[in-house]
Amino acid sequence: MVNPTIDAAIQPFRIAIPQSDIEDLHERLARTRWSAELPGVGWSRGVPVDYLMELAEYWRNDYDWRKHEARLNEYPQYTTTIDGQTIHFLHVKSPEAGAVPLMLIHGWPGSIVEFLDVIEPLTNPRAHSGGPADAFHLVIPSIPGFGFSMPLSAPGWTTQRVAGAFTQLMARLGYDRYGVHGGDTGAFIAPAMGQHDPDPIIGVHVNSLLTFPIGVEGEMEGLSEADQNRYAMMEEFNDGYLQIQSLRPQTLAYGLHDSPVGQLAWIVEKFKELTEPEEGMPEDSIDRDLMLTNVSLYWFNGIAGSSAQIYYEAKHDYAAWEPKERGTVPTGVLLSLSNDVTIRRFAERDHHIVHWTEFERGGHFFAMEQPALLIQDVREFFRKIQT
Repeated sequence: MVNPTIDAAIQPFRIAIPQSDIEDLHERLARTRWSAELPGVGWSRGVPVDYLMELAEYWRNDYDWRKHEARLNEYPQYTTTIDGQTIHFLHVKSPEAGAVPLMLIHGWPGSIVEFLDVIEPLTNPRAHSGGPADAFHLVIPSIPGFGFSMPLSAPGWTTQRVAGAFTQLMARLGYDRYGVHGGDTGAFIAPAMGQHDPDPIIGVHVNSLLTFPIGVEGEMEGLSEADQNRYAMMEEFNDGYLQIQSLRPQTLAYGLHDSPVGQLAWIVEKFKELTEPEEGMPEDSIDRDLMLTNVSLYWFNGIAGSSAQIYYEAKHDYAAWEPKERGTVPTGVLLSLSNDVTIRRFAERDHHIVHWTEFERGGHFFAMEQPALLIQDVREFFRKIQT
């Protein structure tokens, strides 16, 4: 049952970016002051100017925000207030009466756009090579500080606090049994929901899961060669963006909030680095318009600084790094062999893993890069835990 308090009111929402904001974007793109670059360095020091100039011109002249805004508005959207924070979410119900409620949680630099290509197959499986037992009612929230979950109400929106808010959201919608999927930041929030309120959660499915050593004697001994390589990738990862966002998110925000090309470069670098194949262009893995719709949500909502706060909170939430009891909720892990650094031994130490899948194809943004494979694995996991 929905909580009858005023704070629990769920309001319909529709995206309607003012035309003046679209025109302002186009004008700013046209006035970009382009930085010079060293010759012959390619992507090794950041986004090359020739690539970014061409992409910015496409964003200004060819990309049609209204078309993609309309696509987003095809799905029912709502806002509600939880713990003083506006939470925006898509709520797409399946035509199947017995569908399983499932929350899908994005990460950074993603948004609800990450899941656009999986909505129809998951909610209406009969039309997409599935049966009624594969149906889900989908709840797709914007993390506080992201998308239309704005403005960020206060400091302290850690992944644990977000997890608490999202479990309240599912209860507010009347779901007393449901599953959760998350990638990137969502792969922290989804398991945290299972720790915060395990009883209603039938299963947690994640991709891009991060697992860490905790300093226990012998924990690094006997790791497989693959896990040793993943640990080396983790150690060598160029996390300059992470350091800046976790230490000085407000200073970063001024440049990205004022310059659409700055915001574009900040995000597209991650799409280049974390998609598969790494040597390809981002558009080799993800539709260019889909990527720009994601970037546009950051620009129009001015969330460069607020979305970065999740990194600051993680860095300074010392309780989050303390050892915890192993999770009890059945958990499925989807591993990108080309990109993820998940170490199975550490994952099994922290989570009740009952399903483990490894894919050669697909990178960090798995729902955007390989939606069919994600759908396949989500279906298999929830079939397994419900039999």
